[in-house]
Amino acid sequence: MMNNLAAAIAAVIAVAGWAAPVVAAAQASDQAQLRALESRFGKAFAAKDVDAIMQVYAPDVFVFDLVPPRQYVGAAAYREDWKETFAGFKGPIKFEMTDLVVSTDGNIGYGHSIQHVSGVDTKGAASDLTVRVTDVYRKKNGKWLIVHEHVSLPVDLASLKADPASKP
Repeated sequence: MMNNLAAAIAAVIAVAGWAAPVVAAAQASDQAQLRALESRFGKAFAAKDVDAIMQVYAPDVFVFDLVPPRQYVGAAAYREDWKETFAGFKGPIKFEMTDLVVSTDGNIGYGHSIQHVSGVDTKGAASDLTVRVTDVYRKKNGKWLIVHEHVSLPVDLASLKADPASKP
């Protein structure tokens, strides 16, 4: 009986010792894939390429964006928001993502970043905006996609005005 217990304990220890590096490697790979997804998003944004942007979102994406309506449900609705966003810019736009942090646990992940966009609007005025973005990712059939996104601006509660050029 003691030999069976000892063998079982040894087997658990052996599996745990083997599994930990495998899990860590999988998480590192998943995090690298999410960083690549965010990089593709940034390039697509700077190119004003709505089709490429939508490739990072799940069909059932749910979004809280800066502009009304309160929420966008589904990729088709969010695609229209992107079209309107880019229609508001004349010429090229500059996109920069900083402070990106991603984490995964199995087939679920999350990330947050600071995103800065600048360009010229359709009336010729300079447009400069810094937002906070939080994404929730889901891995399905080996592919990571954004399933929930929340874009926000800090608000000065005394004046109730947004701070589009916020600094840490």
